[in-house]
Amino acid sequence: MKLWITDFMEQFGYLGIFLMLALENIFPPIPSEVILPFGGFMTIDSGLTIPGVLLASTAGSLLGAVILYWIGRLLDVSRMERIVDRWGKWIRIKKSDIRRADAWFDKYGYWTVLFCRMVPLVRSLISIPAGMSGMKFGLFLLFTTIGTLGWNTLLILLGAALGESWEEIGVYMNTYSSIVYVLIAGGAVVLGLLYFRKRQLAGKTRG
Repeated sequence: MKLWITDFMEQFGYLGIFLMLALENIFPPIPSEVILPFGGFMTIDSGLTIPGVLLASTAGSLLGAVILYWIGRLLDVSRMERIVDRWGKWIRIKKSDIRRADAWFDKYGYWTVLFCRMVPLVRSLISIPAGMSGMKFGLFLLFTTIGTLGWNTLLILLGAALGESWEEIGVYMNTYSSIVYVLIAGGAVVLGLLYFRKRQLAGKTRG
């Protein structure tokens, strides 16, 4: 896949970068950790410039994110509740869980979108729950743009700085991804324990 991506970008330049980043957001197995550093490297020995690569990559990322956001809007909370009514006993989810998750995203969603735009794989998928929660499109676009610019700028500049050694970025990104995933998993466990502890205390109080 890496060879196909780099060949496509070399052939189509800015347009290739734009399309690759749009696809990367919709189809996460296409890695931005390859596209962006290689785009930075291309500024060394081609007519491409760093501002141009940054503009093309950010526009492509935003297009993909917006598409997933509107897919999320189609799968809104009320539709999810209807799914839970039918299948909830099998997947062990209640309608109250859906509402609680939606309320949580309404409260913290903007910062979640900003943070997750800088986490591999998650950066693409976060647009769907943002749409499902009904997050205001303007604010979604603002926080997505900020997070995307930070991520794209870092990897493009690293690719330009490393030159022909741009592929080494992948090794460091794998380490970064592993650390972030561990932190996210740890945070989820802590929140889960706090939630169940709260329910136990509430049950004792009612008893």
